[in-house]
Amino acid sequence: MARRSSASVDFILTDPPYVAGYRDRTGRTVAGDDNAVWLKPAFAQMYRLLKPDAFCVSFYGWPKAELFLAAWREAGFRAAGHLVFRKRYSSSSAFVQYRHEQAYLLIKGRPARPSTPLPDVLDWSYTGNRLHPTQKPVGILRPLIEAFSAPGDLVLDPFCGSGSTLIAAQELGRRYAGIELDPQHHRTACQRLRPGLPFDVMNEGSEFRNDAPAGILSKPADPQPA
Repeated sequence: MARRSSASVDFILTDPPYVAGYRDRTGRTVAGDDNAVWLKPAFAQMYRLLKPDAFCVSFYGWPKAELFLAAWREAGFRAAGHLVFRKRYSSSSAFVQYRHEQAYLLIKGRPARPSTPLPDVLDWSYTGNRLHPTQKPVGILRPLIEAFSAPGDLVLDPFCGSGSTLIAAQELGRRYAGIELDPQHHRTACQRLRPGLPFDVMNEGSEFRNDAPAGILSKPADPQPA
């Protein structure tokens, strides 16, 4: 991200690691999920890349909410809303059943309010996590992109996993850019995107750019996000 020009992105929608040391039932893990070293530098870069008066939506894990809130504030973001995605099933149980995902709506500057604001409680659809251990459904990302960006805008996901944000952006006529560290998830995202708009994969270690009709996904060589 450090090579990218400042104020070059219209909207950021991302699902970063939750700093939870997550491991699913089959043993799959998420790159970067075992530490928070990357958290503040990554969001500082995202703030720099985002245009003035624009939005960022970031998922996060509630047990580490204080880490995310501190990183967002230090970067310069202000919280403008909190989104809850209601599940019809329990992901796990402890003192309560965990039946939701959550994200913050963050702003840079003073963006205009959407003409039709989204409700802050939305329904979740289950992906089965077939392509990624924490795979987000394309269907729940579409309304976020529609509400906080316009056709032709550039949507960035610096933790793009299997590419769900990029798929949703592509379907809605937005340009897109993504970064993914894990080689397998990088390949998965490329395979999902190829049937649609023209798509290229840059050389390993390079950064994304947006001078093509569709975005360009890169897989940085550095194991830590820029």
